[in-house]
Amino acid sequence: MLSKTYGSAVQGVNAFTVTIESVINSGKNFYMVGLPDSAIKESEQRVEAALKQYGYYMPRQKVVVNLAPADVKKEGSSYDLPIALSILVASGQISTDCIEKYMIMGELSLDGDVKPIRGVLPIAIEARKQGFKGFILPKANEAEAAIVNQLDVIGVENIKDAIDFIEGTLHIQPLEIDTRRQFAIQTNFFDVDFAHVQGQENIKRALEIAAAGGHNVIMIGPPGAGKTMLAKRLSSILPPLTLHEALETTKIHSVAGKLGKQTSLMTRRPFRSPHHTISDVALVGGGGYPQPGEISLAHNGVLFLDELPEFKRTVLEVMRQPLEERKVTISRAKIAVDFPANFMLIASMNPCPCGYYNHPEKECVCGPGVVQRYLNKVSGPLLDRIDLHVEVTPVKFDEMIANRPAESSEAIRDRVVKAREVQALRFEALPDVHCNAMMPSQLVKEVCYLSESGKTLLKTAMERLGLSARAYDRILKVSRTIADLSGSKDILTEHLAEAIQYRSLDRENWSG
Repeated sequence: MLSKTYGSAVQGVNAFTVTIESVINSGKNFYMVGLPDSAIKESEQRVEAALKQYGYYMPRQKVVVNLAPADVKKEGSSYDLPIALSILVASGQISTDCIEKYMIMGELSLDGDVKPIRGVLPIAIEARKQGFKGFILPKANEAEAAIVNQLDVIGVENIKDAIDFIEGTLHIQPLEIDTRRQFAIQTNFFDVDFAHVQGQENIKRALEIAAAGGHNVIMIGPPGAGKTMLAKRLSSILPPLTLHEALETTKIHSVAGKLGKQTSLMTRRPFRSPHHTISDVALVGGGGYPQPGEISLAHNGVLFLDELPEFKRTVLEVMRQPLEERKVTISRAKIAVDFPANFMLIASMNPCPCGYYNHPEKECVCGPGVVQRYLNKVSGPLLDRIDLHVEVTPVKFDEMIANRPAESSEAIRDRVVKAREVQALRFEALPDVHCNAMMPSQLVKEVCYLSESGKTLLKTAMERLGLSARAYDRILKVSRTIADLSGSKDILTEHLAEAIQYRSLDRENWSG
């Protein structure tokens, strides 16, 4: 007898339907076909042990299980449950006429419990798209799948629950979640706040500009000046995620298995801070079966690279294309996968190996040429993609003990949101452009129009301060953001002057 159940495989951040076909004929041995990996092939032992726990058995005949489409490689242990149910139907141990109406996924333990799996959200989206009535999956994953409406989400704790449900002897109420209400409740909660930061008003201003325009930032300063502390608070002033962005971000984290047990929908922008020993593949994604890397996990959020010169040169260089394209393409012999990577890059670094070059009080002990070699670890092409270069100086003792009330993240975020609303109207005809930093080059001259006095100021700055030509577009985009924050329709000379001062590395020729 032939039986069919339906599962799904995740490719990139999207899923496609997999048909699990089982047939039992005269003969012996168990055959798994359809390009399964080792984890799927080993499901025979897990399925047999799980069935025995509840009085069922693995047929002692020739059992053939096919995973279609047969020319696409399948991987992982999440096919255990649909394989087990397909074999039970094919062997006549259970009878049902509704099993083909459900997408089924889940890993089985030897005692029959159904263990959680990865990639539930894209699978649930695919199930609704393909017109399935519901999705039978591990109880631990049901909240994640319930984000998708118009789909019955049936969470099961063990294989017996799944069997009884499809036979109609057990009623399981589908889980329903008010996604918009849950999203609205959690979207503005943060663990950190700029109100806790004393002093550093110029750095707060630079981060506000970066958040308002989606600009990349690099902070240069001595150890202990507060670079990391400030960077961690950047997420708290970014505009709240839209529901579409939240779903997109959640899909990536679901595929990577990075969603927390109590998390069904990501309501805050991600903040990723990989260690400087990270590999190229871990940063941009990849592997034999491509998985998202840190730049994709930071999609719609912030990627923080602390101690930037300590990262391997090759690791930093592979970011150049994703910073421009806002996505990364992982190509293999038989597959090419696109992962979104629209993130804000914020980096920090010491000015030299000892950390005290240009320090107002402490003397740098680095030898001749050491500072230049250290700073040259960060290439010019990478700095070309960073809009704001900010010098961070240590907080003075008087400022630390002053205990003056500082502006909260909420107040700063309100200004950022208003500036982003202006940009949304400006770029409403361009679906892939949402902020000034994403502005294509052909629009810069049109959107960032300068008066004659502005042109004179910019020309003078580039000549006298030694600014490079690559800084030109960046200065214009940043000045446009500063004008948006001030509510000005035009870019004034004071906006342009402030933008020019955020090119420290160009001005001092630190980039080599």
